[in-house]
Amino acid sequence: MDYVAALVPPVVMAIAFTALVVTIVKSQGGANKAKEDAIVDAALARVDAAQQSSKPAGA
Repeated sequence: MDYVAALVPPVVMAIAFTALVVTIVKSQGGANKAKEDAIVDAALARVDAAQQSSKPAGA
């Protein structure tokens, strides 16, 4: 019975990891993809604008 106790944790972790990967793959794309992309683009534009405004005029 020791072999069962030794195999249970890796099997449980493998199942959990597989479920995590499936969830990540399923959440890619879909109806919210454009909205999520727009949010990321807006955040990147805001960071870029902040970096541009913080540079000295002579640099």
